[in-house]
Amino acid sequence: MISGHDPSSADALLRPVFPLRQRLLRLVWLVVWALLFRPTPVPFHTWRCILLRLFGAKIGPRNFIYPSAKIWAPWLLETEDVVTIGPHSEVYNPGGVKLGHHTIVSQGAYLCGATHDYNSEDFDYIAKLITTGAYAWICARAIVLPGVICGEGSVLGAGAVTPRSLEPWTVYAGNPAVPVRKRARVDGHPEKP
Repeated sequence: MISGHDPSSADALLRPVFPLRQRLLRLVWLVVWALLFRPTPVPFHTWRCILLRLFGAKIGPRNFIYPSAKIWAPWLLETEDVVTIGPHSEVYNPGGVKLGHHTIVSQGAYLCGATHDYNSEDFDYIAKLITTGAYAWICARAIVLPGVICGEGSVLGAGAVTPRSLEPWTVYAGNPAVPVRKRARVDGHPEKP
């Protein structure tokens, strides 16, 4: 406090972005993650999926979520069947994340579902949904930014960053990511002409 002035009432950067209830729920989740999720052996995927479901996640029947994966808000996570969220990956999902079947989020990848409006005086918080289609692959250390749709079968190469949606069955690389080649379909459907 400076000169008897409460800066938190005037300065938006000093006010919490999230309501108290959500902050408390996140605190409980962080404790559960630290005590019951993170220290589990790698093969205990079913146990970690149970914990995520207890916190409201909609998880497909056969998912592979690694113990070092960080999920910001399980209640905003939806996965279909046979989804992998790899070691040291991070799902920051205040706007929600939906992962299609056979999606792979490789080690160290970061799904970033929120940003701030840097042109706003209040530095407004903006959360957007991230979605992947079936057979999408977010490679090691790749970054997906808010609102991106990774089309069916798309590949975001290692270390690539995408602020824009990815076309189906296309491989992307670089920062910002650009298409570099087409990917052969792996879903049993013939190539489209």
